Amino acid sequence: MKTPSVYIMANPGNTTLYIGVTSDLETRVAQHKSGLFDNSFSKRYNTTKLVYCEEAPSMDEAIAREKQLKGWRRAKKNALIESINPEWRDLASEG
Repeated sequence: MKTPSVYIMANPGNTTLYIGVTSDLETRVAQHKSGLFDNSFSKRYNTTKLVYCEEAPSMDEAIAREKQLKGWRRAKKNALIESINPEWRDLASEG
């Protein structure tokens, strides 16, 4: 089943964030980890660690939430991540 989701990927040092939206989080995270797209932001900055995700009722709402998060200052994004993942673990590796 496809579930609209907003997610945040981080690089190993947690200095760079990538915010995205997808209907298939597991596949999308695997694409980030494998560096599938050569000239992509996520490959260039090595954003391979899933540090935050939330489901949305619809793709339109997921896209709206993605835009909202992208407009936030870094401190607010960090606080959001730390509200569910204070150690900045890779949530994708925890199954």
